[in-house]
Amino acid sequence: MKLYYAPGACSLSPHIVLREADRRFDLERVDLKAHRTASGVDYLTINPKGAVPALELDGPGGPILTEGPAIVQYLADLAPEKHLAPPNGTFARYHLQEWFNFISTELHKQFSPLFDPRTPGSYTGHLRGKIGSRFLYLQDVLDDRAFLMGETFTVADAYLFVMLQWCGRHGIDIGLYPNLDDYEHRIAERPAVQAALAAEGVLASHKYRRSA
Repeated sequence: MKLYYAPGACSLSPHIVLREADRRFDLERVDLKAHRTASGVDYLTINPKGAVPALELDGPGGPILTEGPAIVQYLADLAPEKHLAPPNGTFARYHLQEWFNFISTELHKQFSPLFDPRTPGSYTGHLRGKIGSRFLYLQDVLDDRAFLMGETFTVADAYLFVMLQWCGRHGIDIGLYPNLDDYEHRIAERPAVQAALAAEGVLASHKYRRSA
């Protein structure tokens, strides 16, 4: 398998899951502005949507899977013994998909315009406020559990962790939400997460806060 990624982008989530699942894989960096891969390939021939992640399953010309929530569930199902996702067909699996929908629409979608320098300042403030209100909800959820689904790390936690990594650069202080702050710290300390961050050349945002 090969994961096409951009450092610190949402492709970090399947990168973490690949390592949590102990799968063999290659990484290829993508320049999202030029739509070129590190090996010089036009990325639009791999993923016409032009976004990361994309997972190439069986070598060049093989099947391509895109969209982070789909990729991480596929990877989790390849390694059921790792318990990264509840089994298909169970009610818990639908709860997992519920979390994916929440993270993608209530957080990821709100963050996206913050990366665009053309977004008006008045609107970025509105978006940060919406993100903050969702963090208040997560603060309550994490009051009686270690992870989103309970006491076991799942692929949904990998996705939320990436959202938390984006907060510092957009002026959102996770320290205002102690349960969420503790949650991020614990996930950042997982060996698979550390390995993924190191491979992409990025640091967990909590390290920036600790050094501030």
